[in-house]
Amino acid sequence: MTSGHRTAMGPRAGALVSPGLAFLVSLTAHCSHPQAEGATQGGLDVSRANLWASANTSLLQGFWCQPASQLSRDQLAALIRKMETQHVLLGAWQLSCLANLANLATQQGLQGDFELHPTNLLLFYDLTQVREADCQALVRRAAQGNTGMLANLPDQRATLRHRALACLGGPRPSLSTSDLLLLGVLVCDMDASSIMAADPHVLQNLQRCPQLMATQQAALNRLLASGRTRLGPPGSWNLEGLQALGPLATYISPSLWMQVQEAVGLDFFGSIVATCWAGQLSQRDTRRFGTGFLEVKAKLVPSRPKWDTERPFIRGDITAATLHDDLFLVRYDCVQLESCLGSLVLRAKLDPLLQHPLPAQCQQVVKAKLAQVYPGGVPEEQLRLIPSLAYLYSRAEIGQWHITSKDTVVALLAPDGALENQTEAILQKFLDHNGTITSALLLAIGGSHLCWMSPRQIQAIRPLEFCLAGALDISSCPQSRKNMFYDKAREAFGSARTPHAYYSFTHPPLGGAPVEELRHLAQANVSVDIDTFTNLNPRVLQSLSVGNVTTLLGQNVGDLQKAHSHPTISSWLRSLNQSALGELGLDTDPTGPTGLTHSTTGTPNTTPWTPHLVPTSHWPWSTDPSSGSPPAHLGYLPLSVALPSGLLWLLYWSTPGPSWNHSQGTCPVASKDSAAPAPLAGKPGLVGGAGCLPRPRCMPHAQGTWPCPTS
Repeated sequence: MTSGHRTAMGPRAGALVSPGLAFLVSLTAHCSHPQAEGATQGGLDVSRANLWASANTSLLQGFWCQPASQLSRDQLAALIRKMETQHVLLGAWQLSCLANLANLATQQGLQGDFELHPTNLLLFYDLTQVREADCQALVRRAAQGNTGMLANLPDQRATLRHRALACLGGPRPSLSTSDLLLLGVLVCDMDASSIMAADPHVLQNLQRCPQLMATQQAALNRLLASGRTRLGPPGSWNLEGLQALGPLATYISPSLWMQVQEAVGLDFFGSIVATCWAGQLSQRDTRRFGTGFLEVKAKLVPSRPKWDTERPFIRGDITAATLHDDLFLVRYDCVQLESCLGSLVLRAKLDPLLQHPLPAQCQQVVKAKLAQVYPGGVPEEQLRLIPSLAYLYSRAEIGQWHITSKDTVVALLAPDGALENQTEAILQKFLDHNGTITSALLLAIGGSHLCWMSPRQIQAIRPLEFCLAGALDISSCPQSRKNMFYDKAREAFGSARTPHAYYSFTHPPLGGAPVEELRHLAQANVSVDIDTFTNLNPRVLQSLSVGNVTTLLGQNVGDLQKAHSHPTISSWLRSLNQSALGELGLDTDPTGPTGLTHSTTGTPNTTPWTPHLVPTSHWPWSTDPSSGSPPAHLGYLPLSVALPSGLLWLLYWSTPGPSWNHSQGTCPVASKDSAAPAPLAGKPGLVGGAGCLPRPRCMPHAQGTWPCPTS
């Protein structure tokens, strides 16, 4: 194989492929068979320009800041431009450290070609370094990005908005069409009064907001009621105009629906349900719309047949064809559902029934009917269809279920499914039937549901499975769970050869690390990204000295200014005196949100880590020179899928040297270094994914956007 590649692609390409394949094989063997010996590795110089030139999207998604800090300015600029041309999707933690590297080179003109940079990356730049002549052009491009990436940098988000307004000449009473074009998604942070005073084209900006606050929703409804928008007054709305609103239509209040023509409202309701069934709108958004709309359904359907209201329904009136009607919930309320839904139809057509955005009262009706049909507990084949009802079941009721398949667990723990106590109970039923917590199951569950595993369940995860699962994001977990997951990560990845490798594997659960291990990382000059830093245990953070924090953040220390109002960081900063703030490059300023402003005196420590400088006797990672393989950075994917996406950075660490310690079944396999898949995209075992059902289950759209109006 290697010989063939050398012939087809040239000697350099062959040199890239051969060590890479050998390393991937050895790494796979290492995780699958912890006692196996690692293969001897050859080294590669990743600074070669041809490596960047030949890297594809999956490799670039494995971007890792530590090796990138060794690149020259020209190589870094080329890497950034390539990420844009190949539309590489990076996580916020990757973008923040990449922006810091770019900002360090700004004085040499790296931002001069910002139009060739990824829009999300521009959100993280130090905007004070932007030339006045470039201000509007840079803001216009940055405003096309996803400001949700700045969740852990609230002050950077505020600075971006203030800078954008400054580019317009300062705040103004109302925003014109051209202003709105410049501001883009930044309008999502505007208050209600600014939205009301803006040109009606503000609707196009609001369509890009992931979610509107309550005050923004009220402002939207007042703007729509005014008739100033392209739709005109509510009485003149038509189907095309409502569809052009996209997700904003799900926020329309019942009082406005009362003014819309009956036929138009019914047509739009049907189109919303069809959009949800097609997997292009989430159950949450659909249910929000349906709740408001169904409040006025009696007035929207005054022409219901006489028998519909004068005689009670008989069992069986709801048929299979009825459940495939997009207007099913308009024609049947929850009381009629209880009267008209027979057990045979319920058994056979539970799936299409639950794909409708049932109000809470209707969900209770379906749950009660399931209890009548299945007094011994809902059978497993039906359990996979009820994730939207799972939150209604008590632990005692879940105790009647029989869960033998991983796919059933994954279905029940879908984003619209079980909550907190249900998560633990559902997983326990699976374990009681000889199920095991595998890496695939951990990846499929993912997210906040991992936080509600019981201590015993977390302890039951074998280190090898935790290793194969890679970097699991438990940032939203309670501190007690973070501590448990960190202990598990330490057990799984403790044999990493270097501090940098250890951090790359454990930084998602690092929020559970004790102060001693954070100090060790700081001593080793490991640069922690700001996302990881904001998720540290607040009590542990209080025990770190200013020097510890400065070296722990390294080149990212400037991000403290971008995040100083984050609760974790502001609490720690308030405990410092002015002298300590000066050490961090921050000075007191009573006018700031937390009394802080950036100083030019602070200089981050970016000295590369060298093994001989720091004592290693108490590090959690192994320094045994007798065994192992180079560390890897592979992301959220299972090993067989993730390996290619991290190859670029794996090759960087593939320098000749000692191998890992394979004792105790541990293996450093994966980390957050490669790009994580979208929260709902690519998860193994998801029921109702694309191509699984004739009509996919209602799930959030992969890109989080509304489909383009057919008009």
